[in-house]
Amino acid sequence: MIEYRIDRGTGIATYLQIVQQTKRAMRLGLLEPGDRLPTAREVVEATAINPNTVLKAYRELEREGLVQARRGLGTFVQKSLEAAATQSPLADELADWMKRAHLGGLVREDVAALFSSALEQEFTEGEQ
Repeated sequence: MIEYRIDRGTGIATYLQIVQQTKRAMRLGLLEPGDRLPTAREVVEATAINPNTVLKAYRELEREGLVQARRGLGTFVQKSLEAAATQSPLADELADWMKRAHLGGLVREDVAALFSSALEQEFTEGEQ
């Protein structure tokens, strides 16, 4: 089951963090079709956020056709976002690079900045 981590210092809306983390878990194959998302109550207990925020995130995921709410049962993953990326040799190369960066003394924020910069240089906004 996915465990959401809310970072109040990012400037990213809390509901978007839930949406992003759910999509990431789907892309990595950690959430598959038929899996149930945590209930709003479970997310609230784990993260101390407003239940309406969780419901807003789940509605957004439902609007995108990624999950489906089933009355009285919960919210379930409807389709997979698992991409070839997780099976690509590039995933291993990236993990190796991250390890070298960590051993080389870079902190998480340094790595995140480098990664974001490279990502923005390679992909234009809106490009999939």
